Amino acid sequence: MHSRFSDVIQYVIQPWDTIPMIAQRFNIPMDEIVKANPRINSTGLFIGQILNIPNGLRDEKCMSESEYELRSDMRSLWEQHVAWTRMAIMSLVFNLPDVNVVLTRLLQNAPDMGDSLRPFYGKRNAKKYSELIKEHLLIAADLVKVAIAGNTQEVERLEKKWYANGDDIVQFLSSINPNFPKEEFRKMFYEHLALTKAEAVAMITKDYKTSVELYNKIEAEALEMADEISDAIVKQFPRKFK
Repeated sequence: MHSRFSDVIQYVIQPWDTIPMIAQRFNIPMDEIVKANPRINSTGLFIGQILNIPNGLRDEKCMSESEYELRSDMRSLWEQHVAWTRMAIMSLVFNLPDVNVVLTRLLQNAPDMGDSLRPFYGKRNAKKYSELIKEHLLIAADLVKVAIAGNTQEVERLEKKWYANGDDIVQFLSSINPNFPKEEFRKMFYEHLALTKAEAVAMITKDYKTSVELYNKIEAEALEMADEISDAIVKQFPRKFK
């Protein structure tokens, strides 16, 4: 993944890498990475791209390989979560022929997320988390359907159910990890729900520019939520990430 080269380390960009995440891994300031790579667009990294990491700034506290893998995998899952949600919204709104295939792939995100917790919390908790995420996704799909039909009463009912499920997800994560930032994550998850609803409404009303702008916010926040979960796991199981 990286090799020593003079006074820098050449690091190869992996899926879902960002400058903040790489800086955290090597425990060096982000601006030092930017300075060492003046020709690279820090907001447009691509897989296989090579970054120069200033070797002299590193210390013994740089992120372990196991921690990096956890964070990368968690980010990948949440990236898939919002990406397939958007594709499902598009398929439902425009009645595309791929709708059933897309919804099936979207729901696969639930067991995948459950599996991400299995090594730390066991099969039972992994299954519970999977069930909660599946409910979250199913309610979202139903919300889009009734919104398309213009059934405002049913939209309100499902939206309340959606937020209640969000509370259940936050409570569950808090119950298995005392380091989990419960109220901070609840606020982020509520924002996630609000932005996703707005994204669907923008799509239904054919305001495509706004839908893209909203998706950018959804994506950024999803990665933040992934990092919050990873942070809590690393704090709870420090010996697994040495």
